Amino acid sequence: MKWLRFRIFIILVVFIMATIAISARAYQLHVLKNKELSQLTENQIKRVITVAPKRGIIYDCKREEMAISIDVASIYAQPSKVTNKREYARKLSRILKIKRKDLIKKLNSDKSFVWIKRRVTPAQSKKVESLNLDGINFLTEAKRFYPSSEIAGNVIGFVGMDSKGLEGLELKYNNDLKGEATYSVVQRDALGRIIFGKRLKQRKNVMGNELILTIDKTIQYIAEKELRKAVRKTRAKSGTVVVMRPDTGEILAVAIQPQYNPNVFWKYKPSFWRNRAVTDSFEPGSTFKVFLLAAVLDEGVVSQRDIFFCENGSYRVGKNTINDIHPHAWLTIKKIIKYSSNIGISKAGERLGKEKYYQYIRKFGFGEKTNVNLPGETKGLVRSPKNWNRIDIDTISFGQGISVSAIQLITGLCTIANKGFLMRPYVVKQIVTSDGKVIKEFKPHIVRRVISEKTARDVTSILKSTVKKGGTGTRAFIDSYEVAGKTGTAQKANPSTGGYFRDRHIASFMGFVPADDPEIAILVVIDEPEGTPYGGEVAAPVFKACAEKTLDYMGISPKSILVKRNPDRLKTLAVKKRFKKQKEFIAPVKSKKFMMPDLTGLSMRQALKTLHGSNIDIKITGSGRAIKQSVKPGRLISDGDKCWIQFQQPS
Repeated sequence: MKWLRFRIFIILVVFIMATIAISARAYQLHVLKNKELSQLTENQIKRVITVAPKRGIIYDCKREEMAISIDVASIYAQPSKVTNKREYARKLSRILKIKRKDLIKKLNSDKSFVWIKRRVTPAQSKKVESLNLDGINFLTEAKRFYPSSEIAGNVIGFVGMDSKGLEGLELKYNNDLKGEATYSVVQRDALGRIIFGKRLKQRKNVMGNELILTIDKTIQYIAEKELRKAVRKTRAKSGTVVVMRPDTGEILAVAIQPQYNPNVFWKYKPSFWRNRAVTDSFEPGSTFKVFLLAAVLDEGVVSQRDIFFCENGSYRVGKNTINDIHPHAWLTIKKIIKYSSNIGISKAGERLGKEKYYQYIRKFGFGEKTNVNLPGETKGLVRSPKNWNRIDIDTISFGQGISVSAIQLITGLCTIANKGFLMRPYVVKQIVTSDGKVIKEFKPHIVRRVISEKTARDVTSILKSTVKKGGTGTRAFIDSYEVAGKTGTAQKANPSTGGYFRDRHIASFMGFVPADDPEIAILVVIDEPEGTPYGGEVAAPVFKACAEKTLDYMGISPKSILVKRNPDRLKTLAVKKRFKKQKEFIAPVKSKKFMMPDLTGLSMRQALKTLHGSNIDIKITGSGRAIKQSVKPGRLISDGDKCWIQFQQPS
């Protein structure tokens, strides 16, 4: 009996301890870890299906749209609900232009959700919807569209299928532009299969922030057109034009050849995508003489009265010989620049000394990034004077043995145009919310004073002589305006030999106008032109054409120091120039015909949605509602043909 009572007591103790343990575990699970476990349960029974977010608009400085997002349909399938997979594949294949075997593979998937085709055309969406196929449904996604096609494409960049920025400003400001993704939350059963209703319920998209650029689309068009003509004429490898405001650092245009259309970026080689103005470095040649000129005048080691013996065209430095294209005897520093004498500028550099020269090179911003708000910027190559040989002070004086980017070169020139102040270049003016609230603003920023105002005036005066009779840049001369500029012709370095190619050159010209009160500075770089390699022959005419048309567009009157603007005239000129027919760098392939609809009265998004999938080359100007189209309604137009659409804000 005693033993029986003892066993009952032991069982009771064990039972009480088990009850306490179970109660403690229950308290832990239901009270202490309730939030964590609830989240885990929710994650197990729910799945989030994400679609591309709606990115913010990118505008030029006049608030004309350069990148927008439009709503398009994407088609998905619920394979378990598809009854006749082969029949579905046959019907969808014909409409969506997808191989039947690929569709069958998707429809046979053991997944509960598969994409059939994303971002289809409105016509395709309508045809698929009319089939009323069980298990085939639609989600709305945002598609990025660039209304101006290739204009400023290398600056703006593009996005991938997931609406993530891959190049240009789309990449640099992806976090600002991307917006909040649209998504749908769906239930899953015990086996992990998605439980669908007839269609997914989509949460509303939150649009990303917007960018307002310093780029002026009309000036950008002018620069691209003139550069394209020059590159084609000279059969050059590539080319770059940068237009900048000297007093603010605002970049008005960055033209690149070859260029590409970001709407169909995948059709181009990756080498077309990069912005050569910031990613590529090159030896500047004689354009670099400007900065040595500024240094020797600022230090006072050379005056404008000093003369240098230019050795009649051949100057021996150690084991090396420096040559001039045209032999000269005695030249002042002004004529050294006017005639672009390598020997004369080398002797001026020797008088300055390598330590001082290096200090000025760095003060002008070479050898470091300008911090322009564009991705992929190179800092170029400037070696420490400790590593300079006897000849280096001479060769760097005329722009060999040093590498710079186009953005560095134009920024350095603007320092002289801006009375000695180095400005930080920038291409984004503001980041704003979709309702207009300014989040961040970029303003003119003085980096440092590099040279005195007097030195800047003296250098400007000397640079004026370059474009006058007898100078190397006479083809940049503009009637009724004073131009300050400098030509450059540089042999390209041969990395395999450590020397230079004899038949490969970079031709360049940089200048600002009006010289004594500059409104614009322009740099032109032509890489490997065929025929004549000289910057005065190849690049100077591009500068002249860009400058003349840009000054006209800006309303800057000839022979005037003070800038006078006429807003009505600017608007008329802008519309006229944007409607002028452009030649494409790569002609689109012609294919099927498309009947042009009447777009009058539609918003830009409505018009683009209507034309989505037609493959015609859409060019847009203005904003608001469509008031004019270059192709009349009802007319047949082929894929690849152009259609200009003019928009205007309702009065």
